[in-house]
Amino acid sequence: MIRKLFSSQLRINMVSGVAATLLNTVVLAAGYPIYLHFLGYEQYGVWLVLATVLTFAHLGNLGINQAVTKLVAEEYGRGDIQAIQQYVVSAMVLLCFSGLLVLIVLVAMRGAIMPAFRLADDNARTVSWLLPYVGGLSVYVFLTEVLQGTLSGLGRMDLANGIQSLGGLVKLIVASLLLFAGLGIEGLLIAAVVSRVGVHVVSLLCIRRIVPLRLVRMENWNSQRGKCLLRFGTGVLGSSLLSMLLSPFNKVMLSRYAGVASIPIYEIAYTGSMQVRGLAEAGIRALMPEVSRLGANLAGQATTRIREINRRCVGLIIHFALPLYGILFLMAPVLLRIWLGDRFTEPLSLAFRIALLGSLLSLTCVPAYYLLLGMGRVRHCFMNHAILAGTNVLLVLTFAWMDNRLALPEVLISAAIGMGLSSMYTILQNRRMLRHVSTSNGMGQDLSKEHEIGGPRHIYANRVQNM
Repeated sequence: MIRKLFSSQLRINMVSGVAATLLNTVVLAAGYPIYLHFLGYEQYGVWLVLATVLTFAHLGNLGINQAVTKLVAEEYGRGDIQAIQQYVVSAMVLLCFSGLLVLIVLVAMRGAIMPAFRLADDNARTVSWLLPYVGGLSVYVFLTEVLQGTLSGLGRMDLANGIQSLGGLVKLIVASLLLFAGLGIEGLLIAAVVSRVGVHVVSLLCIRRIVPLRLVRMENWNSQRGKCLLRFGTGVLGSSLLSMLLSPFNKVMLSRYAGVASIPIYEIAYTGSMQVRGLAEAGIRALMPEVSRLGANLAGQATTRIREINRRCVGLIIHFALPLYGILFLMAPVLLRIWLGDRFTEPLSLAFRIALLGSLLSLTCVPAYYLLLGMGRVRHCFMNHAILAGTNVLLVLTFAWMDNRLALPEVLISAAIGMGLSSMYTILQNRRMLRHVSTSNGMGQDLSKEHEIGGPRHIYANRVQNM
């Protein structure tokens, strides 16, 4: 049934998501030893402090990137090129204003940001000097992500995935060359800028090969399109805000209580485990724009197809993800030692195993999460992030208060417990939702109770976009 339902392009998009995640994992794995070799744990920790600030700056995105993917997909399905232009231009205008505000706040508050990390004087000066440039990069990232979202909405998530992965590879190569030349942390910033410029140019060229968009015309600004973007985006923003409490908060607490050198260990363990999780999630994300285009004609069969999608996604996790997690958990010390060589440190093995367990618990709810989001149960998706972030923050503060110190395993255990509780909640809510849909008087009637963007006749299309 699923093969008949979805086009071959969707299967390409799903495979590309997994392939891109694999390439990103390889690039990430290759990058850590290089960065640690040239910078050491402390200096690389300083760069990660800057990256943490950049993560907070991403709140200025307002969730518009996902809104662009959703709304462009719907208009592309209708063949309305003018509407696509208006959504893309309106998104860029909105993000220019929000990005400028983010940059002003970062520059104005950099004196208050530094004490939060308790950095040494030399490290604090480095972060304070580079912070405005990192803020400027964050504004540019907003605009390139709009183009990536547009490509996905046009049904070419394979191109978006490929461009993003190649951008990461370019970043690694340029950073390695600059570090070898002795440039230091500044080389990482320059590499990030070069990578983003490449993503921008290639994405724009690919979009214009698919549809003849003219994005430099200000008459394409449309206030109603902008309101639609903001209505959908602000719903995503609430969840993003909560999810951002996890890693940045943990890094701040580690910097204060365990020292800045503990941040790279946390980063390697946590990011590495989430990359493994991303392998299974990548294919599920590819359903978003395709289902949005097809959904308007599927209302009568929605329950059966949604259940089938749910079963296949759960089967993917059981048959592919569980064996991978088992192998990595058992072989973690050996693999990490081979990977990092003389930069390997013993606490990393335990940290990675704890983070791996947490990411597995989080992975179990991914199908349920996307189903709930696709069906418009945004409040449950918000609660998923709220439970995770709230549990993590509460436990980390408790550990720090009890001993007036904080160990890296305690932070990772706090995150793992939060992931487990949030997954349990999400899975239970998904089961309740599926039972409710099955017993309701028709899928269309049930979905019509939810808020939608785009008008009553596109209710189901708007609901399944983010599946």
